[in-house]
Parts: sequence; C-alpha cells; structure tokens
Amino acid sequence: LHMLAVMLRRLYAQKHRCLIFTQMSKMLDILQKFLAHHKYTYYRLDGSTNVERRQMLMERFNSDSKVFCFILSTRAGGVGINLTGADTVIFYDSDWNPTIDAQAQDRCHRVSFYRLFVI
Repeated sequence: LHMLAVMLRRLYAQKHRCLIFTQMSKMLDILQKFLAHHKYTYYRLDGSTNVERRQMLMERFNSDSKVFCFILSTRAGGVGINLTGADTVIFYDSDWNPTIDAQAQDRCHRVSFYRLFVI
C-alpha cells in the first residue's frame, strides 16, 4: 500500500484518473478504506454490483473528472464495462486464473491512452 500511496499521490497531482484492479473483494474493502483515508474520490465495482448500478457508476465516472479512481474486481467481468474516463490502469494483484487477467486487460484496451502498472 505504501508503493500505491506514492504512485497515487503523483498521479493525482498530475490530474490523471485511475482504474485499480484486484482479484478479491476483501482487497477492495481495504482499498476503499485506503482511498477514503487519503481523501480520494472513487467508485467501486465488484461481482455483487447489479447491472443498473454498474451502468450508472460507469457513466458517472466517465463524465465526472472529479472522481479520481475506480476500484474494481477482475472477477466483476461482464459485457459492457466501459471506463474510458481513465488514463491509468493499476493491477494491484494478479488473479490466479490467467484468463481472468486477460479479460481485465482487454477492458483496459478500450481506454484510448493509458499507462499500465502492476504492483
């Protein structure tokens, strides 16, 4: 988390917007507390997020440049995840299933310009 704090501080100062992928919802809980502690604005998406809320969160993130981060599970999959409002992608931890990682990475390719970090 220390390394992530350093990265996010720099990215926030430079007005970047981030997607942070992790494989477990428990890690999303930790990241949520971490982001709140640092007073970053964020949205969260995991496997329990219903379709209507998922769409609303994505639309808000893409249209509101004040939201710095979107944390999501690599397992949250599904068709239609479109988070082109971000320009930086961070894989906090890798999934044990390489297919899941590849699907998450494919979602990132929808972002026209992005930087990729793997922690």
